Amino acid sequence: MPERLITHLRHVDLAVPDYDRQREFYSGVWGLTEVAGDTGISFLAAEGSPEQYVVRLRKADDKRLDLVSFGAASPADVDALAERLGAAGVTIVAQPGKLATPGGGYGFRFFDIDGRTVEVSADVAVREHRKLEEREAVPVRLSHVVLNAPDLDATRAWYETHLDFALSDTLTSPHMGKVMHFMRCNPQHHSMAIAKGPHTSLHHVSFEMRGLDEYMFGTGRLLRAGVRMIWGPGRHKAGDNTFSYFLDPHGNTIEYTTELETLDEDAWHPHLYDFSDPDVTDQWGTANPMNELIAKESFNDPDRGVFVAPPV
Repeated sequence: MPERLITHLRHVDLAVPDYDRQREFYSGVWGLTEVAGDTGISFLAAEGSPEQYVVRLRKADDKRLDLVSFGAASPADVDALAERLGAAGVTIVAQPGKLATPGGGYGFRFFDIDGRTVEVSADVAVREHRKLEEREAVPVRLSHVVLNAPDLDATRAWYETHLDFALSDTLTSPHMGKVMHFMRCNPQHHSMAIAKGPHTSLHHVSFEMRGLDEYMFGTGRLLRAGVRMIWGPGRHKAGDNTFSYFLDPHGNTIEYTTELETLDEDAWHPHLYDFSDPDVTDQWGTANPMNELIAKESFNDPDRGVFVAPPV
């Protein structure tokens, strides 16, 4: 089993101009629970997750991805990672110290190769959570985040070199070459993926459901509420997880998923999957066919927050 300083994905933070509409969506039909907030800021938890929150919303003039946050096992691991990144010339945005966000903890922030702000933290208080009931179709936890990068091989290498992520699988296309790398920081098939995009931006954020029934009930609830689904429901080959992709009020792609594959890391070897093969994109054959129009939806707007640290 590989030794890593990063253990898991904690939360994804979004800045949006229409804050009230975004907050109502995520705390309403999407199924998250607002656990803390102030004027123009909201912290939203998943009912089944011990994380204090999985999404932070912030009112801002421009839409952007504020932050991607990962967990570490201890403050010593946070310090070790900060020292390693600093020695490698990575720009540290905020030095290791106490966090003022819900649950506290100890962490630091830095820019990745594409200018995104990344946080790593430890000793965050465990949130009181619960086991979801059968057919309770709200997210159990945050599953993974996918990031658009103009040079996905360079971004992959950066995360492998500096944060010890490992490659699980790669999607390829006869016309575009490599289109997505699935990266892991634990035995889950991917906590993060890197997609080939025309600019740096958020591709999508994925939320784990309790099981297949809950995944389908949740998908149906969103459809009945008039939320636009751009792709799904179906089941991917890489990761073997289900998917239903929707757009939030600001055009960010968000996903309901379940049954993401858990790997035997000592025996796993990455695959190259042909993205043009319908069985690769959707094993079930139930989703609308993937095409360029659907792919462009997840290119998202260019992120204005590149190499600009968000407010604490």
